[in-house]
Amino acid sequence: MFIVETKDIPLRTLLYVLLILIIFIVNIFVAKLSSTTTSEDLQALFSEHGSVSSAKVIMDRETGNSKCFGFVEMEDETEGFNAINALNETEFQGRKIVVKKARPREEGGDDRGQRFPRERRFNSNR
Repeated sequence: MFIVETKDIPLRTLLYVLLILIIFIVNIFVAKLSSTTTSEDLQALFSEHGSVSSAKVIMDRETGNSKCFGFVEMEDETEGFNAINALNETEFQGRKIVVKKARPREEGGDDRGQRFPRERRFNSNR
């Protein structure tokens, strides 16, 4: 990452640069991780393929256990896609991992985990 003195740069230029940076950051989804894999492990694995902005293993809020998937952000689009191609379906910590470009979240909330619309869900209290 780099630091720029911004006081003499017009706001429009700063917004343009920020947009370019956002466009070229690649968000990567990593699945089938070992339950013992940490965010630091993911960071180290992907760092072998380029500059990593962030790496996070997703944890269950109630139990604190790993959900066995995570996300990695890479700063360079080419490095990100090279990492996806190099790491998809490879063995990491005893598990064959799945690595692919993350899908953007849907507008209006995240319903990816819902099998049924809210009104059709079974409710045992009825």
